[in-house]
Amino acid sequence: MLEQLDPVILARAQFAFTVSFHFIFPAFSIGLASYLMVLEGLWLKTGEGVYANLYRYWLKIFAVAFGMGVVSGLVMSYQFGTNWSVFSAKAGPVIGPLMAYEVLTAFFLEAGFLGVMLFGISKVGKGLHFFATCMVALGTLISATWIIAVNSWMQTPAGFAINAKGQFVPAGSWLTIIFNPSFPYRLVHTVIAAYLTTAFVVGAVGAWHLLKDRANPGARKMFSMAMWMAALVAPIQILAGDAHGLNTLEHQPAKVLAMEGDYQPSPDGAPLILFGLPSNEEARVHYEVSIPHVGSLILKHDPFAPLPGLTDFPRDQWPPVPIVFWSFRIMVAIGFAMLGLGLWSLFARFRGWLYDWSWLHRAAVLMGPAGFVAVIAGWVTTEVGRQPFTVYGLLRTDESHSPLAAPAIAASLLAFVLVYFTAFGAGTYYLLRLMGKPPERGETEPPNVPHRAAGITPAATVALPVPAEK
Repeated sequence: MLEQLDPVILARAQFAFTVSFHFIFPAFSIGLASYLMVLEGLWLKTGEGVYANLYRYWLKIFAVAFGMGVVSGLVMSYQFGTNWSVFSAKAGPVIGPLMAYEVLTAFFLEAGFLGVMLFGISKVGKGLHFFATCMVALGTLISATWIIAVNSWMQTPAGFAINAKGQFVPAGSWLTIIFNPSFPYRLVHTVIAAYLTTAFVVGAVGAWHLLKDRANPGARKMFSMAMWMAALVAPIQILAGDAHGLNTLEHQPAKVLAMEGDYQPSPDGAPLILFGLPSNEEARVHYEVSIPHVGSLILKHDPFAPLPGLTDFPRDQWPPVPIVFWSFRIMVAIGFAMLGLGLWSLFARFRGWLYDWSWLHRAAVLMGPAGFVAVIAGWVTTEVGRQPFTVYGLLRTDESHSPLAAPAIAASLLAFVLVYFTAFGAGTYYLLRLMGKPPERGETEPPNVPHRAAGITPAATVALPVPAEK
């Protein structure tokens, strides 16, 4: 029975499963590293102990999430060689160096300063410890930059030539490869998504503890900071998503048409299809609910601008429209829900109800996982929308896989499912346990803390506690 399964489908399912698990942790750790940098910076600037307590609180959570992200990411590189060896052989001269640069710059930077960040507060001065925190935050952003450069090149390849062996090789400047047409838009969109994901987790934890104790200063501070992030950054993300969509329409029109469900061309302006059941076989959306001309208004900023349809492209180049159609709507719906919660928090803040409105706190708790769902839905949209290609328009997915039998891939997929749910399920449970504990109210002075930061004296500040769980 296993022999009858499609090995390409199994290989794609395995990669999708492992990368979905992995993507959750960097989406959290990128934003959390920057949040820790802000917390420690505010503590050094103001001397307020609440920031030191929150730093210690979230540092433990960051350490666990960062470790889980590293472990889950190791699997990804191996799959290029096991399940996608043809892709690796053909695209390796381009993507291989980019992934190596990520290790040599970002990972070494993170690993080098993570130990100081976690265990160095009693051994180094405050200035050096803050520098270590900044370097870890910078490392997460550099890592995201290289990985997005790799994926963006696969979406909008540039700066390459194809040699006699059929390999993609660099041609000219590496800057053309790195700064390919979709790279800036995708990087901004992804990093902002990571920040919003973290903000809503922080906001949910703060709201959870406010529901139990509205006077807890740590819960009040983290909730306030998270809601400022939601109110100010969610609108920016919507604008960044719009710019990214216009760029995608220019370079990957079939993907955008699949997102919109536009099978047929619209010479007088495309409608915005809100809901419906797309069918690739019939090239139509059943039971559609649409608004005339709004699709062209969004994509062309002109309600009467003509738009092509998927029928203008060869059918064997269509992505699976139902998946892309619905994953895109999930992402957009969550984005507007984030904006709604941010605006709600602004209203509560200006009315003086931010820490007392229990329904706002319940909504924030409910929205805690929303960022993770949104980033996975966005990943599904962009990756499934690229199909049927691994390198868009140049290398098809069914030509990229390794010559493996279906039973071998199915066995490894089953092993991944069992191990991932066991190991990362336990890790996630531990993270939730850490988040379930309220932030401390008071400060404890760690022994023998050196005060070496310029302009900072023991009398002026409260010493940052050791980041160890009591």
